Amino acid sequence: MKRSSIGLRTRVVVCLALAASGLAFVPSLCAQGRAECSVINSQILKQRVPYCAFLPPGFHKDKSRRYPVLYYLHGLGDNEQSLLNSGGWDLISQMRSEGKIGDFIILAPSGGATFYVNSENGRLRYEDFFLQEFMPQMEKKYRAEGTRATRGITGVSMGGYGALHYAFKYPNEFAAVSAEMPALIFDLPKNLNTSSDGGLGQLLAPVFGSPFNRAYFNRNNVFYFARADNAENLKRLKIWFAVGSNDDYGFEVGAEKLNQLLTERGIAHDFHVYPGRHSIEFAMQHFPDAIQFVWNTIGKK
Repeated sequence: MKRSSIGLRTRVVVCLALAASGLAFVPSLCAQGRAECSVINSQILKQRVPYCAFLPPGFHKDKSRRYPVLYYLHGLGDNEQSLLNSGGWDLISQMRSEGKIGDFIILAPSGGATFYVNSENGRLRYEDFFLQEFMPQMEKKYRAEGTRATRGITGVSMGGYGALHYAFKYPNEFAAVSAEMPALIFDLPKNLNTSSDGGLGQLLAPVFGSPFNRAYFNRNNVFYFARADNAENLKRLKIWFAVGSNDDYGFEVGAEKLNQLLTERGIAHDFHVYPGRHSIEFAMQHFPDAIQFVWNTIGKK
């Protein structure tokens, strides 16, 4: 899919400057919407959390209108500006201009390396922050419709893990979920070293404990919620996930296991294995499908 000739970062700056100047041609240049990046003061995390809100055209004109909302969770090593830096917002704008999707807001918080869950030691309660502070405050600020039927969630890699975790654990909050290259680990090594440099154990230790708390990891894993006695609720959830056939971290194994588990439980879902590795190029190649899938649910009237 061809991207806009004006880089998104540049366009955002230009739109803000032109809007301030009151020039008449601002609407034609900025018709694709705008991004607002700021911070939310979290009492739960006891810190300021950066976020970006991606707003459709006309958001600031009709202040009585409410919108469906999509939460976007970035991957490990990325941040709340992921959609700006990767070209994802350009792709969404292109899809909107082609009439493939309508108007909705996207809310993208910074997730650090939290995997979007509460840490095992209770010191970093990211999941509590997301559900109790971020969602309600942002939906009020950006005029989300605030209903399950008009709320979706998506993510890439670590963010894919987070998106599936939230949707499967709280199926009464989200109508649809999509995940690309989700960090699904079905079978962890028996002796996980949380102190080795650059190893999987060290990566997981800040969230799941050092020494590694396997029971806590399992209770937060997507497979746990897929097996729980909430199959009927999950059957109401629209589910889409995709992974590369040669994922650098072996996440295609976990994705296939989730596919098998959902199939066994009679839970409808869309699962895709495409040629490719674990990369932002892979994510952006299939990003339009992930967005289209969620929009087809939350955009229905």
